[in-house]
Amino acid sequence: MRKVVSRDGTTIAYEQAGEGPPIVLLGGGFRDHTAFDTLVPELSGHCTVYAYDRRGRGQSGDSPAYAVEREIEDLAAVVEEAGGNPVVFGGSSGAILALEAMMAGVPMRKLALLEPPYRVEGFRKPEETFADKLQALLDQEKRGEAVEYFLAEHVGFPPEWIADWKASPMWASNEVLAHTLPYDTQVMGDGRIPVERLARTEVETLLVNSNATSDWLLTATAATAAALPAGRRLELPGVWHRVLPEVLGPVLVEYVTG
Repeated sequence: MRKVVSRDGTTIAYEQAGEGPPIVLLGGGFRDHTAFDTLVPELSGHCTVYAYDRRGRGQSGDSPAYAVEREIEDLAAVVEEAGGNPVVFGGSSGAILALEAMMAGVPMRKLALLEPPYRVEGFRKPEETFADKLQALLDQEKRGEAVEYFLAEHVGFPPEWIADWKASPMWASNEVLAHTLPYDTQVMGDGRIPVERLARTEVETLLVNSNATSDWLLTATAATAAALPAGRRLELPGVWHRVLPEVLGPVLVEYVTG
């Protein structure tokens, strides 16, 4: 993997593929750059793709004290590597991080987001002590329990869904990246859509949701699009919190090259 050094000295690793207008990809919880392994081939025939490991994941470094501002600086470093004004695509908590970076002034030509997991009125929110309990489990090296707690309390998975995840091949990688769940928790903040700050933005933004996602994610995506002066929403075929790469890829290619 290629490397770039963020403002605080942390090394951020990324893969580069293809030729054409640049697009930077950043994932959400439990994800490193390999989450885009099936999407990159859909893009690289038309775009130069930069898929990076957020700090604390994969081959990227980390720092003793976490702050959302450091992750914004990481994205800014990758954006600079991509020529300084790329399209940025973020999924899940990565979508919220991309919005925070855009509002902080990180240059991007366009923004595309998959289901930013804000908490809109009328839907269940995590308990107030969620962040403390999650960190306590990680401090005790109970990584599996931390993953289960995050999925149950923050994502809202019923026990049978968690059991399915535990039986799947992805569970091991979820445990490996469990220490980054507090990072995503801080990125998502209190869960409220920052309507007033978003209203001051001008970057063209495409909000994508799956037609088979949760009601709260669908509602959050629609509300985020409505809060953005240059936002629009597009629903695509998919599964829970994910659009199939063969469907999402052509949409992003058209968005980047159009």
